[in-house]
Amino acid sequence: MSDALLRIKNLKTWLGSGSSPVRAIDGIDLEIKKGETFVLLGESGCGKSMTALSIMRLLPPVGRIVEGSIHLGDTNLLDLPESLMRCERGGRMGMIFQEPMTSLNPVLTVGSQIIEAVNIHDASQERKPKDRVIELLKAVGIPDPEQRFDEYPHQLSGGMKQRVMIAIALAGRPQLLIADEPTTALDVTIQAQVLTLMKQLQQETGMAILLITHDLGVVAEVADRVAVMYAGQIVETAPCKAFFQSPRHPYSRKLFQSIPGREKRAQRLAVIKGTVPPLDQEFTGCRFADRCDDVMDVCRQQSPEWDQYGEGLGVRCHLQASHVTTAKKIDEVDDRVAKIENGSLTPLLSVDDLKVYFPIHKGIFRRVAGHVRAVDGVSLEIHVGRTLAVVGESGCGKTTVGKAILQLIKPTDGQVQFDHHELTTLRGEALRKKRSDLQIIFQDPMASMNPRMLVHNIIEEGMLAQGVGGNAAGRRTRVLELLQQVGLPGSAADRYPHEFSGGQRQRICVARVLAVEPRLIICDEPTSALDVSVQAQILNLLQSLQQQLGLSYLFITHDISVVAYLAHEVAVMYLGRIVERGTVAEVLDDPQHPYTQALLSAVPVAEPGGKRKTIHLEGDMPSPATPPAGCHFHPRCPQAMDRCQKAYPKAVSLSKTRSVSCLLLEN
Repeated sequence: MSDALLRIKNLKTWLGSGSSPVRAIDGIDLEIKKGETFVLLGESGCGKSMTALSIMRLLPPVGRIVEGSIHLGDTNLLDLPESLMRCERGGRMGMIFQEPMTSLNPVLTVGSQIIEAVNIHDASQERKPKDRVIELLKAVGIPDPEQRFDEYPHQLSGGMKQRVMIAIALAGRPQLLIADEPTTALDVTIQAQVLTLMKQLQQETGMAILLITHDLGVVAEVADRVAVMYAGQIVETAPCKAFFQSPRHPYSRKLFQSIPGREKRAQRLAVIKGTVPPLDQEFTGCRFADRCDDVMDVCRQQSPEWDQYGEGLGVRCHLQASHVTTAKKIDEVDDRVAKIENGSLTPLLSVDDLKVYFPIHKGIFRRVAGHVRAVDGVSLEIHVGRTLAVVGESGCGKTTVGKAILQLIKPTDGQVQFDHHELTTLRGEALRKKRSDLQIIFQDPMASMNPRMLVHNIIEEGMLAQGVGGNAAGRRTRVLELLQQVGLPGSAADRYPHEFSGGQRQRICVARVLAVEPRLIICDEPTSALDVSVQAQILNLLQSLQQQLGLSYLFITHDISVVAYLAHEVAVMYLGRIVERGTVAEVLDDPQHPYTQALLSAVPVAEPGGKRKTIHLEGDMPSPATPPAGCHFHPRCPQAMDRCQKAYPKAVSLSKTRSVSCLLLEN
């Protein structure tokens, strides 16, 4: 008898009815053993989340399982009536969803929501459920669990909310925990805490984990075995170490080549052309054929069979069957890279002691009772043709800095000089004219575009506002040129935003920005919501545009691999202030501030065994409304001294390009 806890055979899940249903899952097989972490990897739209929902039998109304079996132990879950399935769901199987805020009820306290799960799935705690809830909150590392019991979800940080979701999933003492992108929306420090917590709980309880992700760094850190999913099928499985040493499927290899990093700065990242094919069709050949660099005639004529070439090793590819191996070399970027690396001696943008305070109003008369110090004295410079990355946890003030530079938020104090013009003193028409020089790309492309406007009108809008582009015919010609420049066909001009993929929508946003010929672009997490292959497309585009047009970027991100690939300099922010800044090599190779060290140690490395020792930070970032006295980081700093509580440290210059604000470096 198999020692597998979960066994899935020939599972097929379809969405919709009629002659062309969407075959979201089209015949997958997998097994998960007790106590192991099995990772399902792939792009959005490949069927990863639908696999999890099929296991839990939580499909949308249009979904149905048309074939296959799902065994949890000796129980076929597909044979159970809904009344018994409710006992399994949240009992022997727990699930953590991607977005904790939408999974928690905002009008119920944290305690009451966990008690509900305890009462349903843990009969032994029927008379004292609160004690069990406190025990669960302690188990997932939430401080002051008695106080948190009576708090509402909005009073908790993102990491805390995800911990509550884990506590709910653990309430039924599950044998299998399904985690659907549980760290995607979290900062790297919080992500490290959640992953460490899951591994610790797994060791204590012996539960198996099915982890769904598209982050290869997370895979390397936690996986025992990996399955790569594409277009509703599993195309490769392997133990984690073997997968990273020698990925067999062309799709898997492309995913690795798409990962940004400093070693690829002189290269264009590999891009997987096209998109995942629509699943409302019956495939006659390989589903990856249209996007594969190694495609052969047989790939379009015949679907590849599953090739089990070793214990726990399998791949679905004609190349393996014919023992053909190929590797495409990534195109090199031209000599303009060197030109950009050298940059200019004169700053294009100079920010000095920038402050943005938001008043806190209280009482009937709305008197000002204090201020939220979102940005509290930031100074930075960006030169022509260079990229400054600003990194830090959510809530540290990164986006507010960008908006204040653009004068979308009026600074409370400080100076913002762009090309020797003081932006803080400009008003009305003078400021409006200057906006063509400074533009922003937002994190969510769909939310930043009017869904009722055609792409042509979206791109043209800025030209009309700035009076550039000439007449209607001239603007139309310019729109078509911009679409071509960002890698989209001219036909895209007459379509709506919802007709495009996430990566294509972000390209439209880039075209809209370029329409007014800016010199500085503020990129606010422009790739955080994208798959690694789509992210590679956008990074390639931004890099090539910088080389062609001499653009400067202020790149706001929490992805250190993107910083290493794209940025020339980096500034690390904490609670409204820059605590360390320098060139990418200086900061990433030799971080000096304890916060920078913790931040970099929390970054997953896409290499099994290559992870540095994580420095765990206690608690959450303090509120900018009541920052700690002295160094703002001292309550969480593992190297804090008594004098850190007395005065905020001055910036210590370590080189012409580097400074750090830490008492450890003061004489």
